[in-house]
Amino acid sequence: MKSFEEVKEKLSSFTFEEDFDLLVAIANGGIIPAAILNQRLNIEMRLLQINWRDAKQKPIYDTPKLIVPIDFEFNNRRILLVEDRVKTGASLTYAKELLEKEAALVKTFSVNGPADYSLFDEVCFKFPWLI
Repeated sequence: MKSFEEVKEKLSSFTFEEDFDLLVAIANGGIIPAAILNQRLNIEMRLLQINWRDAKQKPIYDTPKLIVPIDFEFNNRRILLVEDRVKTGASLTYAKELLEKEAALVKTFSVNGPADYSLFDEVCFKFPWLI
């Protein structure tokens, strides 16, 4: 298991090729990494509430669902979309499709798994902040 310090260190030194003006965290998993990135990048942060799986990672819907309508302005914004873990990519892809309709740019970030930017790509990754 990676320690919180290891993840925090990678997050604090990570470099992005683009400048962003909005962080969007996929709730609930993306909230903690987005909050850390928010402290570093000092840009607005919003939540996108999407659900597909239960707490034990078992699918509860056939596809990801938007649980709460998007309640923030993202037209022409340069967005960094943040998720904790990407396995199939379904939630991240769905979220990106929702935002790309009006955003100027949407890049994806994951702590673990494939994205435009990611910290780790490990088969078995345990998050140090899960209780």
